[in-house]
Parts: sequence; structure tokens; C-alpha cells
Amino acid sequence: MPLLEVEQVVVHFGGVRALDEVDLVVDAGAITGLIGPNGAGKTTLFNAICGLQAVDKGRIRLGEDDLGGISPHRRARLGIARTFQRLEVFGSMSARDNIRVAAEVRRGWSRANRGTGVTPPGERAAEIIDQVGLRDVADVRVDSLPTGLARLVEVGRALAAEPRVLLLDEPSSGLSEEETDDFAVLLEALAADGLAILLVEHDVELVMRVCSDIHVLDFGRVIAVGTPKEVQRDPLVQAAYLGSGVG
Repeated sequence: MPLLEVEQVVVHFGGVRALDEVDLVVDAGAITGLIGPNGAGKTTLFNAICGLQAVDKGRIRLGEDDLGGISPHRRARLGIARTFQRLEVFGSMSARDNIRVAAEVRRGWSRANRGTGVTPPGERAAEIIDQVGLRDVADVRVDSLPTGLARLVEVGRALAAEPRVLLLDEPSSGLSEEETDDFAVLLEALAADGLAILLVEHDVELVMRVCSDIHVLDFGRVIAVGTPKEVQRDPLVQAAYLGSGVG
């Protein structure tokens, strides 16, 4: 059963259709890839899902909730979290405090009694730090970290919101090959725990490794949907993005 559904979404920027009747489905417990050349509309679609970009046509649903007219902060409370292509962190704060801030906000959202059933923000931050592999730099200012590690801080902060759907925009940028391997394992573990993940990523090898299904955007239109093998073999995808040498 799909958790996130995008149906026939259109977004205009003046006379340009940035998104042209886009359909997309993200299942709980799965990693769905969204790839395409620069300017294809990937980040615009993320913004539309999060409520940062109004849509001119179409519908976006999260479970039973139609997100039309729902503000970004309410969408976050319903269970959508994201990272950004351009890194967005609190640079003067430590990795731990970046994640703890989000855990504090999440606790404020919770309807549960604060003394029952809610992990204290400090404990939750410590759990996530270990989960994403930041223990060695937990108390280091984020603006002094390499870009790859700072991106993991941003991922950890998103996880602290306890999302149902996690939107990741170029999360492996700046990671070493070893760090990318570790990140792939993390994504697979998150999906195994039931999280729905929508991954925008230019590291095609990572996408092909972790994603069960991939949607390919080109000039705002979905030109292919399928498994990694199906997408790799699609001639339209090879021409638009992957290159003819991908097999």
C-alpha cells in the first residue's frame, strides 16, 4: 500500500512547466529513487511534497491525508521530513545539538504525556548519533566538519522528527567511498524498520544498489519507472541521463 502518492502534479514557473503531470508512489519500508539531469524538476517535486511549492494541478497524499492546502509545518507533523541539496544545518552548534533541537521540537509535537512513552531528547539524539555514525564528532561544531559528515548531521536531524516519509536530496554528496557504503547500509536498515524513503541522488551506483524502484525525470516529466535493471536498460533513460554505456 503506497504511503506517499503524487498524482498528475503540475507546477508552472511562468511559461515553463517545471513539473508536467508527474505521478510518483513511495511505499513504506522501501527506498524509491528519483533521478534525472540537473534542472529536471527533482527538487521542485520535493518542495511540492513538503508544501514549500504550490502546485497548479494534481494531488499529493500521505496515507489517508490529502495534503492540498496543508502548510509545511503541518505536513512535517504528519510525518514528512527532508534534507536539502544545499546543506542546511546550524553551523555554530555541535552535531549533537543539531539533532537534539529536532528531538526537542518532536517532543513538543507529541500528544503523549512527556513523562510516558517519549524518549528524552538527549537520549534520542545519542541514539541517532550512533545510528548515523557520528559518535566521534558528536560534540564538534558542524561548520568545522567535512561536507559529507555535515550531511549526515542533516540526515540525523531529519530522523529526530520521527518521520514516516524521509526525502533525501543528494545526501551522499561529499561522502568518501567507504562512507557511501556505510550510508547505503544505514538507508537499508531504515527501510527495513518501515520508513519510506525517497532518494534524489546523482551517485547512480548508490541508487541502483539501494532502491527497489526508480522514477526518472527529464524536463519535468517522468520518462521511466521501474526496477534498477529496467531503468538501466531503458533507451530514453540512457539518452537523457545514464549514458549509453550503462548496462
